[in-house]
Amino acid sequence: MHTHRIKLINCTPEILQKALEGDRALAEYLGVTVPDIWTESGRGMFEFVLNQIADTPEDAAWWTYLPIYLSENVLVGTCGYKGPPNAEGMVEIGYEVAEDYRGNHLASEMAKLLIGNALAHPEVKVIYAHTLSEHNASTKILEKCGFKFVKEIMDPTDGPIWLWQIDRAKP
Repeated sequence: MHTHRIKLINCTPEILQKALEGDRALAEYLGVTVPDIWTESGRGMFEFVLNQIADTPEDAAWWTYLPIYLSENVLVGTCGYKGPPNAEGMVEIGYEVAEDYRGNHLASEMAKLLIGNALAHPEVKVIYAHTLSEHNASTKILEKCGFKFVKEIMDPTDGPIWLWQIDRAKP
């Protein structure tokens, strides 16, 4: 998946292992620059995804992607899905952009690529996303991408968060 500005690289087990080994190993493996601070997700996310795709390798495309900003050949965050579509056809997207690259519409491009990819699969009926329960950059991105606010929910870890969705029938 790509636009003229970014390319999303699907994390294979090899890429996830390199991410766990550290930024230098990841940079060398991908042939890109990896900034000192490019993700807030932390090591645990990569370990979790590596375990998930070890169990079901056919679902690797429904997990983590690394966005490369092509003009600088630099890793600028993470994005992806929180697993394959469930029995009701629901899939959730998430994204983060490294602080030095925020404000350049990269998150919108990532979200649009993830949405387009998900909707290319007929089994996907609904795409969800969550934000903090306040108007912020992420809520603007989701609105721009066609998401509609659904409701506020209580997350056991994050507290109150907002649920957003796009329905296949009404993108």
